[in-house]
Amino acid sequence: MRMSEANEPIKIPNMMPKEIVAHLDKYIIGQDEAKKSIAIAIRNRYRRSRLPKEMQEEISPSNIIMMGPTGVGKTEIVRRASKILGTPFVKVEATKFTEVGYVGRDVESMVRDLVEASIRLVRAEKIKAVQGEAQKLATERLIDILVPSKKKQRSGNNPFEMLFGAQQQSDSAADAEEERRRNDQKVIFKEKLRRHEFDDQVIEIEVEEKHMTNDMLSATGMDQVMDNMNDMMKNIMPAKKKKKRVTVTEARDILAEEEAEKLIDEDLVAQEAIALAENHGIIFIDEIDKIAETNVNGGGAGVSREGVQRDILPIVEGSVVKTKYGPIKTDHILFIAAGAFHVSKPEDLIPELQGRFPYKVQLHSLDKYDFVRILTETEHSLPEKYEALLAVDDTALTFTEDGLEAIAEYAYELNENEEDLGARRLVSVMEKALLDTLYEAGGSHQEIVVDEAFVKNVCKLNIIENQLDKYIL
Repeated sequence: MRMSEANEPIKIPNMMPKEIVAHLDKYIIGQDEAKKSIAIAIRNRYRRSRLPKEMQEEISPSNIIMMGPTGVGKTEIVRRASKILGTPFVKVEATKFTEVGYVGRDVESMVRDLVEASIRLVRAEKIKAVQGEAQKLATERLIDILVPSKKKQRSGNNPFEMLFGAQQQSDSAADAEEERRRNDQKVIFKEKLRRHEFDDQVIEIEVEEKHMTNDMLSATGMDQVMDNMNDMMKNIMPAKKKKKRVTVTEARDILAEEEAEKLIDEDLVAQEAIALAENHGIIFIDEIDKIAETNVNGGGAGVSREGVQRDILPIVEGSVVKTKYGPIKTDHILFIAAGAFHVSKPEDLIPELQGRFPYKVQLHSLDKYDFVRILTETEHSLPEKYEALLAVDDTALTFTEDGLEAIAEYAYELNENEEDLGARRLVSVMEKALLDTLYEAGGSHQEIVVDEAFVKNVCKLNIIENQLDKYIL
């Protein structure tokens, strides 16, 4: 990329709802209604960005409530959609927020987390744009380390000579010759660096120490206080440097990162990040059903749950939140809430909050055929991951069609008879089925075929264990 591209704002891809759904189909099976709703909500944000400024202010985001049991793809649908479009995304749990005055995180921290995610996205794009120039500067610094300049010798015997500058360089011709020799060496070393001849050589470099942040206060809701304290310490205390021994390859990456950070304009990064978060940011509020009011008598936890809802309300309605990068308006941030709603229902939320989530989508539980499709049709499927892992230890793992169907059937039965974990149940079943294989792999070549008999043998033992657990205290 050219240096001028570092000053250009991030462009959101122009993807139609059908294209977004087609991409989601590679990773999530079923849940077509939810995929369509998310794709439309995201596309509407792009449509809004193409309108005149006056009209943009009048169009509100299509906030959604997703209802469905755990493990059916609520979070994954939103996370994947935001990833392909390059938009900032954060997931928060409603249960971590409490009414002001109680212990917990301040609800505004979700907006500050979104700005931080946006900052990371924009900074990464800016760094990518200046990577070529940063690599050149890093190479120059590497050459200076490999070909150091000759230190000037001072006698220091007569303090008056040092004080009044009486002692001068006696042989300027020798210095000029030394400089020419050094320049010739730099040309030679630059060519050797280009040919990667020094990649494994260990050198000593100076790097800036990064300030460590303390997450103890942020966990108690004092995120902004910690940010302000960290910024104050950076201004008071200059950046310390420490020496580090690394290979030339590692040094090139470290120095290039430092040079790239110097080339980008942090004020421009903050400005673009806030604009990106305001117009394209997505906040996913999970476990919203846990703060829904279910008892009409009130008191105790009910007061706290309603308090959380009333604290979240102005954020969703539209307000200004102060961050260390500047104020951000939440009017056009897309909010997506999700919950199982086993005990409560969306109507148990306070009416004002319900009105800010006009779209409700129901996600269904997964059956055996959904599990089979998850194991066979998704990109980077679970069997492919285990095959790749065991291939490292020279173990050829193969899943037959009936073996995958047996895994899917067993996972479905467990969900029906025990807690419904959705697609996450497949991971536990797969781990149990391959327990001995994963343990014994390595040392010699093996070929393992996971067929129906293999799975049923393991599952039969597990069923017996589960039945015994009911009778053993």
